[in-house]
This record gives sequence, structure tokens and C-alpha cells, in this order.
Amino acid sequence: MLLSVIIMTGLYAMAQSFTLKGKVTDEDGNALELATVSCVEQATVTMTNLKGEFQVKLQSADSVVVKFSMIGYKPRIRVLRNPKTTQTLLIQLHGLDELNEVVITQKRRQTEQMEQLDIKDIQAMPSTTGNAVEELIQQQAGVSTHNELSSQYNVRGGSFDENSVYINNVEVYRPLLIRSGQQEGLSVINPDMVEKIGFSSGGFSAKYGDKMSSALDITYKRPKAFEASATASLLGGSGYVGMSNKKFSMSHGLRYKTNRYLLGSLETTGEYRPNQLDYQTYITYTPNRSWTLELLGNISENHYDFKPKDRETSFGTMEDVKSFKVYFDGQEKDIFRTIFGTAGITRHLGDSTHIKLLWSAFHTKEQECYDIQGQYWLNDAQSSDQLGVGTYAEHARNYLTANVQSLKLIYNRRFRQHDVEAGLTYKWEHIKEQSREYEMRDSSGYSIPHTANRLDMIYTLSSKNDIKSTRTEGYIQDILRWHRNDTHYTLNYGVRFTHWSYNKETLLSPRVSLAIVPAFNQDLTYRFAAGLYYQAPFYKEMRDTTTTAGITVVKLNKNIKSQRSLQFFAAMDYRFRMNERPFKFTAEAYYKALSNLIPYNVQNVKITYYGENLCSGYAAGLDFKLYGEFVPGTDSWISLSLMRTQQKMNGQWISMPTDQRYALNLHFTDYFPGTERWKMTLKLAYADGLPFGAPHRGLEGQNFRAPAYKRADIGMSYLAYDSKNTTNKSFLKNIWLGIDCLNLFGISNVNSYYWVTDVTNRQWAVPNYLTGRQINGKIIVNF
Repeated sequence: MLLSVIIMTGLYAMAQSFTLKGKVTDEDGNALELATVSCVEQATVTMTNLKGEFQVKLQSADSVVVKFSMIGYKPRIRVLRNPKTTQTLLIQLHGLDELNEVVITQKRRQTEQMEQLDIKDIQAMPSTTGNAVEELIQQQAGVSTHNELSSQYNVRGGSFDENSVYINNVEVYRPLLIRSGQQEGLSVINPDMVEKIGFSSGGFSAKYGDKMSSALDITYKRPKAFEASATASLLGGSGYVGMSNKKFSMSHGLRYKTNRYLLGSLETTGEYRPNQLDYQTYITYTPNRSWTLELLGNISENHYDFKPKDRETSFGTMEDVKSFKVYFDGQEKDIFRTIFGTAGITRHLGDSTHIKLLWSAFHTKEQECYDIQGQYWLNDAQSSDQLGVGTYAEHARNYLTANVQSLKLIYNRRFRQHDVEAGLTYKWEHIKEQSREYEMRDSSGYSIPHTANRLDMIYTLSSKNDIKSTRTEGYIQDILRWHRNDTHYTLNYGVRFTHWSYNKETLLSPRVSLAIVPAFNQDLTYRFAAGLYYQAPFYKEMRDTTTTAGITVVKLNKNIKSQRSLQFFAAMDYRFRMNERPFKFTAEAYYKALSNLIPYNVQNVKITYYGENLCSGYAAGLDFKLYGEFVPGTDSWISLSLMRTQQKMNGQWISMPTDQRYALNLHFTDYFPGTERWKMTLKLAYADGLPFGAPHRGLEGQNFRAPAYKRADIGMSYLAYDSKNTTNKSFLKNIWLGIDCLNLFGISNVNSYYWVTDVTNRQWAVPNYLTGRQINGKIIVNF
């Protein structure tokens, strides 16, 4: 009897059930995978497969309500009347309506070590290099530069090489043979294409790579509609155009720069013919809400041709003035050609999960060739006594080719309180270089160094190397947010690992940061960070030199290790209002314990490493920044940095080449009284001079300190046309006319020194000055 009841019940249940199957697509007919199919009354849920298809068994009834939903789409409900056996449905989901315009009334609070910078601060800024993003970075607290011709910068005692730069999650590289700001062309970042700028001067998370000082994270924009702009000035020009539709967007940027006009203000006269050309494109294609394809390309060619003529420099004190005159022969011809590209594909598993695969390639071919001879006279300007006369000759034939490819997989997953990210990168590197340099000095009748019956050069170098290697990099990090008793916490913790095939080194870098918004004052944010950071040698750090019979030969050090930095940070952000305008004050203290350091010398912007892990050291300091609307509707800031950095070499503590004890920067923006058509931007920089000494004598001889770097640039812009103030429709948005006064006070800043030996074998450091006062006119047209 019991068996009969069970059989009858089963047959009844089978008779009352039915199978529902079908397919879910978007409005364009594309399959929607992982869409939810649910019947709430029967507590049954399933999801579509990768083809958008589904199949589920339900109980039949007079009416069965089935809901189809997916994040980013309007849900749909179907009511099935007395369904039986098998039902087949084709469901089409429509995307959510476009959001209305959002007005931002407050800037996002900083809860990580990565600070978001406002791109509108770079639009009207006076610029000498055309590299507006880097010039904005150079004005931040803890950042310094001593050369207005260069886009390079030092961060909290680190070298130029210790700063990583990312564009759309891919690390980018700079040319390697650059030794002078005069040679630098346009940076890899096109400011016309930038949407977001994130910058961290230390304590950055595990996702950012193996550099010890800073991370610059650039995101290029996807235009929402047609947009274009054109800029022309005495220092070059640029053009940008962007367009898009529902699935496709692309932007193109073309830049041309020539600082020939600017270099004309240098003390060394001659024929300067620098020119730099750069083209970039960023293309995205989104066939549906589940896939995104991206392409980023950059082609850059920089030429620097120079035929020096003569130079006259006065230096010393008011009571002891020296004059230095040089007449030149020869020329310099440099070429820096780089190609960079990325291709990426992103799989969106709903709005909370993303998987991205990125391939990137970087190629640089560089040539640095010069033969320059100078006949010089060193005199006492007051007595006209001749202190020294001589000749020097410099020669170089340097060639370098580098190829770097990488494949990177990124996984993102957002939970209610967690934001998890993981990445794995594999890199291939191939670098070939051939260098030959020498320098001869003949001072007051004998060559230096003086050797009887033989002519020796003061400096020679020979190098021919070829290196192939691979790197494996990976990271995993989590951002955890929670609150307790109205106190909000943000914890970012993660770990990074690397392995380099060249020296078989495997490293782990744990990193953590914590931000606290206390309940007693929601305008305060406390930030703490700590981490272990490694600087993996790339190429220049590996070049170990040995001198035999007066000839310096470069060999690659296979035993080189990564430099290490154990970092601690504590910071406070305080937001307040004054005169009904928003402000933010930031104070940050840091300490870096440095080990396995590879010491180096700096000449202009060229870094020459010792090629061995010889030193340990430290960097400690305080940074302060006040940011806000000093003038209603504009952003201005002032920053002060105090720092001390030293390294221990051969048992002796010496200052590092980047030991800048103080730096003060001001960025001030204002409108002319009674109108917003006239806008003024003022940049001030006052920074401590860096240690220096005679060349080719090592760090132990860096016993002098250069004068402080002082500079003021001012720019004025006039809104000549604004479509908002006209009733006629026009394809033009606005036209800005601008004029910049670069080095407003005509201060002669010292860039480096040339050393001359007089008749008494005394050495004199003759300063090489940077650019003088110059006027630059420009026009900006936005469409």
C-alpha cells in the first residue's frame, strides 16, 4: 500500500512539472551570459550559460511568474498560464536609461596612499616642456626637480629611475640614453588624452610595480561624443580629436615640440635644432556589456642636433669675480625613437567581476653621437689676470636598442565590503648596447691626468653588451571597508612577488595601509602605511665598470641584487571651509630604511651607477600641503617639504645625490577683478641645492652643495570666444589666447658644473646655467 502511494505521488509530481528553456539577449541580439532566471514563488533560481541559454524545471500551476534580470539591464517578468511539458522563451533585456547629469559638490576623500589630482589644474598652467602632467607632479609635496627642461622628478630622496608610470594598467618606459634636459622630448603621457591622474609619493599598494619612490597612474579617457582641440605656441603645437558611438570610441593625439626658442636663452650660443614628434591613439570597442576591447598606440621620434659656437660665463662672488670663455668646434646629433603599444580584452562578469588580459610591447632605438672641442680661457675679471687656458674634447658613439614585451592578467572582484584584485605578469626583455666615450683635457700646457711620455684621457669608456631575460611578477590585494560606532576604516593589504631569470632572485613585498575617519570629527582622516619595496635592476643599474690601463670597460653584473626599501608613513588630512570655500590641509611624515643600495652619480639628468650593491642608507622627512579655493572657483595650493637622506659607503655616512633638505612650491590661480575671461596662473619653486663634486672622483668627493633652485613662471589667459555666451549654434566651444613669462625674474639657476684646472693645479667649478627669461605666446581652440 505504501509503495503504491509513493508511486502515485511521483507520477502526480511529474505530471505537474514542466521544463522552461530559452535564451536571453540584449536589445542588439547579443547573448547575455550569467543573467538570472528566477521563480520566487517556487524558490528556484538558475543562470544563463555563455551562450545566453538556460533550462530549469518548475512546477506547473494556473500561473507561473518568472523573472529575468541582470545588473545594468531593466528586469523583465513573464507570466506563464498553466504551463505543461516544455516551454521555450526568447527574452530580450534592455539597458538602463542614461543617468542624468551629476553635479559634484565635494571632492572624494583620500583613504589610500594614491592621491587623485585634478586634470583641470594643467589646462592653463605655464609650461616649458609641454609635458603638463609631469610638471603638475613636480609641484606636489615631496617631489622636486632642478631642471625646467626635464620631465624627470625626484620623490623623497629617490632618483629619477625610482618612479614608475602606468597608462591604463601598463607600465611604460622612457628612453635610456638621455643625459641632458635639452635632449628630452615629449613624454609618453599626452595631457590632451588624460582623464584621471593618480599619484603616490610612497606607501602605494601591491598592484604598483617594483620601484621604491613613487607611482603615477594615468587613465586615458573614452570620449562620450565628438570633441577636439588644437594648441599652438612658440614651443610647439598639438592636436586632439575624439569621437564615439554606442559601442565604439577612439581618440587621436598629435604633438610637435621644438625648444629651439627656449634654448636660445642659454649661455652657450650656437645652432640648436631640436624637434620632437609624437602620435598616440586610444581605441575601445564594446560589442556588448560583457566584453571590452582596447588598443593603445604611441610612436615618438626625438631629434636633437646642436652645433655650439661660443660661451661666456661669469661666476664667483662680488669681491672675487671670474670669467670663463669658450670657443667651440664640432656638433652633436642624437636620435631617440620609441614605439609603444598595448592590446587588451576585458570580460565583465556582471558589474562586480572583471577579468582583463593585456599585452604590451615597448621598443626604443637610441643614438647619441657627439664630437665637441672647446678652447677656453679662465680669467680674473677684476685684474684681467689669466688663470688658465686649455682645450677639452668630448667624444661619444652610443647606440642602444631595447625591446620589452609583457603579458598581464588582471582579476577584479567586488563584494559588499571587499574589493579584491590580483594580477600576474610575464615579461620578456632584450637590450643591446654599444658605447664608446672619451674626454680629453689639455690645461695650461699639459694634459690631465699628466703622465710623462704618454697622453692619457681623463675619462674613457667602452661597452658592448647584450642581455636577454624574463621576469615574472604577481600580486594580490584587498581593500576592506567597514565602520564601527560612526568611525570609518579602510584597510588596503596585499603582497607582491617577483622573479628575475637573470640573477635567479625571487622576492616578496608585503604592503599595508589603513585610513581612519574618526567619529568625533568626520573632516579628519588619519592614514598609516608600511611596506617592503624592491627596486629590481633594469639595465643601467647592472653596468659594472672596471678600469684597466686607463680604459674603463663596462660589464654586466650577474650578481646584482634588487635595492630594498622598508617604508613607514603616517599622515593626516583635514578638510575645512574658510569664507564658505573648501580647503584641505595634509601633513605626512615618512621614514625609509634603505639597503642593498647601488650608489650612483648624477650629471644633469644622467644617472651613472656603480653596478654593485655597496651601500645602506635612509630617507626621512615631513611634507605639508594646503589645497583649496584661495580664489572662488579656482584651485591653488602651497607645499613645503623637509627631508634628509644619507647613505653609508665604505664605513662613512655621505649625503645622497638627491639630498634636498627643503623645497617650497606654490601654484596660485586667480581671475582679473570683475571678469572671468582673464585668468592668471603663477608657479613658484624654491628648493635646496643638491650635493656635487668634481667628476670621475666618486661619491666621496661630493663635498659641495649647489645654490638653491629658484624659479617663477606666470601665465595669463584670455577667453576670446565662448559658445555659452552666444545664441548662435557653433561647432566651436571656446578659444583661449595666452601669454606666459617663463623665469619671470630672470634667475640664473645652476644645472651642473664644468671643472677647469688653472696654472697652479687648482680646480674651478664653472657653473652651467639653465634657461633665462622667455616669453611664450599660445592659442587654444576647443571644438
